[in-house]
Amino acid sequence: MLGVFSSSIVSPPEELVAAGSRTPSPKITATALLNKFVQTNESAVSVQVGDDVQLAFTHHKESPLQPRSFAVKDDIFCLFEGALDNLGSLRQQYGLAKSANEVLLVIEAYKALRDRAPYPANHVVGHLSGSFAFIVFDKSTSTLFVASDQIGKVPLYWGITADGYVAFADDAELLKGACGKSLASFPQGCFFSTSVGELRCYENPKNKITAVPGTDEEIWGATFKVEGPAVLAARE
Repeated sequence: MLGVFSSSIVSPPEELVAAGSRTPSPKITATALLNKFVQTNESAVSVQVGDDVQLAFTHHKESPLQPRSFAVKDDIFCLFEGALDNLGSLRQQYGLAKSANEVLLVIEAYKALRDRAPYPANHVVGHLSGSFAFIVFDKSTSTLFVASDQIGKVPLYWGITADGYVAFADDAELLKGACGKSLASFPQGCFFSTSVGELRCYENPKNKITAVPGTDEEIWGATFKVEGPAVLAARE
């Protein structure tokens, strides 16, 4: 899966901008990245949302245990990869039909957060149990919400393209060829929300997240780490 967002939607992480400047490396534009994804993945589907957002996904080479899915509801777009262990109980919690899958569940969870603001953002993912990574874009508010599971069972990466777009994908090699050293693994157990304005750990939302610059030998421009002792956030 791939999500690409202009600087009018999300400000590029300073640490990744600095990494790209510190160690110049080949990059391509957001449009070229999307075209590469579509050309190299069978039956890829891409969607452009306005002038600033491009989303794409494919079932090509997906894991049977961690399938990819895409849905749109009420101007909320969601890319989801993985599987939730507690999907049944979450369906009941959000009043969804038994046929509702993970991607629809995440959309409903996001809507509950948005419409009950200032409900803590970490609660959107704090209730999810399983392997997952997802990208949510709310067109009505131009809000981006991205998250990864607690132990990183589903890989997720982010980087900056040649024209300053922020790209999220489950394929490190795809982004490596597009973002050069402005590339990092999205930290497990964390979420990024443009409404909050920063990267946070949803189990320990008050703990600071720092970026450790990578070396020239690493493909990563930086590694994001959660500081401080673990103090689990309330999930109720």
